[in-house]
Amino acid sequence: WAIPLAIFVSAILGFLIEWSVIRHLYNRTFDTLLATWGLAILIRKGVEVVFTRDYKSVNQVVPGTVEIFGVNYPAYRLILISIIICIFVVLLLWYQRSKVGLRVRAMVQNPGLAAAIGIDIAILSRVTFVIGVSTAGLAGALLAPLVRVEPYIGLDYLLSSFFILVVGGLGSIEGLLIGSTIIGGTDAVISTIFDKTAGYMSVLIISILFLWLRPDGIFYRR
Repeated sequence: WAIPLAIFVSAILGFLIEWSVIRHLYNRTFDTLLATWGLAILIRKGVEVVFTRDYKSVNQVVPGTVEIFGVNYPAYRLILISIIICIFVVLLLWYQRSKVGLRVRAMVQNPGLAAAIGIDIAILSRVTFVIGVSTAGLAGALLAPLVRVEPYIGLDYLLSSFFILVVGGLGSIEGLLIGSTIIGGTDAVISTIFDKTAGYMSVLIISILFLWLRPDGIFYRR
């Protein structure tokens, strides 16, 4: 029940945050960043008060390994990869083929024109925000068996998400895939060859190069 509960709670929390704070800050990017960062701090401190900062462990639902071409892989990680691929395909089809996805693309590319042709920007923004927060909740629930659960569990992944957006570009789900592959692959390879610090530095260098040479990312859509 952890996964549906995480999605439900995240959706409710996302709706309340969007309705009370975020909807007043659209078109004010810096203010939105400050507001969400402040809310994240408040939520983390609230979690600390209720659950303390002690680490919690979650048992893996699917223990053991699976042999593929003579190499053993953790079964849960393989299931996780399959789930992520399915989620990505569903989001991509929704974004590119559905009527709501078409409206979202119109809103991202030209909010003023989208509003002029009758698209309810406020409702659509709320829906996409709630979907994003729900997906983050799902990611946290799926990640829990692999890491130690504590109030600051998402901080490193928040930075990685920023680097992925820098590389992949805004307004494109394909960019998320390419950005995740480049950032995640580079971090994994360099960390394996050298150490975790070298892996993080390599990701940081790639992000700086993209900000310098291609600030809009690979798949940025105007």
